[in-house]
Amino acid sequence: MARTSTLRGEERRHAIIERVNRDGSAGLDELADELRVSSMTVRRDLDDLEADGLLRRVRGGAVALNGPRQFGERRAVRTRAKQVIAAKAAAFLPTSGAIALDASSTVGTLAAMLAAHAGLVVATNSYENFTTANASDVRAVLIGGELDDATGSFVGKVACDAASSMLYRRFFTSAAALDPRQGSSEASLAESQVKRAFAERSQHVVLCVDSSKLGGVAVSAAFRLHEVEALITELSPEDPRLDAYREATDVR
Repeated sequence: MARTSTLRGEERRHAIIERVNRDGSAGLDELADELRVSSMTVRRDLDDLEADGLLRRVRGGAVALNGPRQFGERRAVRTRAKQVIAAKAAAFLPTSGAIALDASSTVGTLAAMLAAHAGLVVATNSYENFTTANASDVRAVLIGGELDDATGSFVGKVACDAASSMLYRRFFTSAAALDPRQGSSEASLAESQVKRAFAERSQHVVLCVDSSKLGGVAVSAAFRLHEVEALITELSPEDPRLDAYREATDVR
């Protein structure tokens, strides 16, 4: 007898990502049983998720990605979602003063939208995001420090000290994962530290994450939801997947 599932495609793929990230791996048949769909449906979902760079396909199932990915690889993943997020985040850009951008490719999409904000000073710990911002009329500042070869971002004490030397109207940041109770988290302690340094000198923190990060937990804690002015995703603000986050912060 054919199995039927009440989960839509996007919800089903999100459930698969949560399962794979939680356990490190998942089998094709067990996922089909849990989701009450055919193995062929799960196989297509896994192929789509691998194409988005969210897991790695193996014989009989999938495994979680281990460790952070290079900026160029991250930039090519879920580009449409990042464009929607950046368009929403642009509404939070001040007309003057300084802002900070983290080293994420999600926030890097916002850096490409600064041409109409010539009055801003923009600080970042990412050479790629610095280069993007510097191509507009803003005054771009690259926070130096120790280069993390895995992510291409500048981290360490020098980076934290430099990030703390300016005062920002807003800090735009992404996350490796976002959980309703634990808040945002990162793949390394060094990433969390420099983000905290930016945030401590910022009037507001704007968290920009795509929906594939929801419900997950990475290695190093970053921000509790009550510390965040707004949570921006590519989803509609009324999407039920955001229900768990509404009480703690503004959902956009």
